[in-house]
Amino acid sequence: MELPFAESYKIKVVEPIRKSTREQRLAWIKEAKYNLFNLRSEHVFIDLLTDSGTGAMSHFQWAEMMLGDESYAGASSYYKMKDAISELLGFDYFLPTHQGRAAENVLFSVLVKEGNIVPGNSHFDTTKGHIEFRKASALDCTIDEAFDIHNPHPFKGNVDLNKLEAALQKDGDRIPFIIITVTCNTSGGQPVSMQNLRDISNLAKKYNKITVFDSARFAENAYFIKTREAGYENKSIREIVKEMFSYADAMTMSAKKDAIVNMGGFIAMRDQQLFRDATVFNIIFEGYITYGGMSGRDMNALAAGLYENTEFEVLETRIEQVAYLGKRLTEFGIEVQQPYGGHAIFVDAKSFLPHVAKEQFIAQTLAVELYIESGVRGVEIGTLLADRDPITRENRYPELEMVRLAIPRRTYTNNHMDVVAIALKNVWDRRDSIRTGYSLLYEAPIMRHFTVELQKI
Repeated sequence: MELPFAESYKIKVVEPIRKSTREQRLAWIKEAKYNLFNLRSEHVFIDLLTDSGTGAMSHFQWAEMMLGDESYAGASSYYKMKDAISELLGFDYFLPTHQGRAAENVLFSVLVKEGNIVPGNSHFDTTKGHIEFRKASALDCTIDEAFDIHNPHPFKGNVDLNKLEAALQKDGDRIPFIIITVTCNTSGGQPVSMQNLRDISNLAKKYNKITVFDSARFAENAYFIKTREAGYENKSIREIVKEMFSYADAMTMSAKKDAIVNMGGFIAMRDQQLFRDATVFNIIFEGYITYGGMSGRDMNALAAGLYENTEFEVLETRIEQVAYLGKRLTEFGIEVQQPYGGHAIFVDAKSFLPHVAKEQFIAQTLAVELYIESGVRGVEIGTLLADRDPITRENRYPELEMVRLAIPRRTYTNNHMDVVAIALKNVWDRRDSIRTGYSLLYEAPIMRHFTVELQKI
């Protein structure tokens, strides 16, 4: 008899979590103005808001924390991080930052100017925000298959090369670079194939553009290349990662994801002049170039995490748990993005709540209902996150209205996933009674979903 799948770790430290009553949750979400970001963490039972900075570090990482060098300049911790980035990713120049959006802020301060167009594959919230804040435009060139949740395409994060080349031909003088998110969060944690990365790189060179990777979940992307793309099944994760980044000129990284740390990030690049230009902004925004908003202990943990999460067994355990939740929901007849992604399950809110008008924030309505049902906190990937058009100020209504259930690394068991699945099934069973959503009380002018305030209609 074949042995069942088991996690590649054992649990040594635990943190208590508390259950609550439906009446308590109704009061708490109302007090939070129906914004799940506004909830206190102790009012959440299972927290799937994000996998960013919420994972459990290993004993190797905690040991490295004790060895942190807190020197202001030239700390040994900086060189540990530098060596890891050079060995695993192949970049000679890098700048530490306190997290991924800070890396974007520094790099885009160099590269993005007013009137620019930045093509890519479904830019996520902070990426698009940093582009539009600079009065530039984010152009989505994702393949059409990504927007059909039933399509089994194995690489729904891929860029449509025809869309990209059309943009380069039409507006090449306004395009400073191409940005590729690996894996692509907005399309459902979906990977980009090695062939697509290679083709994008060749197209960029043809039009004399640089290619930047948003690399928060690069290791998960490498796992999918190994398990789904012909010719890579016998390659190691690190071999695949090295080839992936050979097609990038620069990268940003939120290390809070695939380096499994609570805080940290970096920019890496090949060009010395780009490095020098970026150091100016890094010093202004982050700190000196050898710490960049990070403590030495966090740099040590980050370096260890990069090595650790480029091991196949670590990635397999993580991605199998995501798939476990997806399979449970599919068994219940709940529509989710297929195939299952790397860091989260994306639930199709439109099929769930057909009676709720798009102006009433369908995905947010479902996310709130899930919290009220069970204390499970997910996040809306829909109209709130899509924000308003910066010129017309009209709401942008994306093709997909999704609730993302992002699973922290090495944090929850499959028993917790069963609770999430059954809670969502309970909402599914009473879906016909949910006919209205929410209206806006307050919204920020950009990236409104973090601080929005809503009222029940």
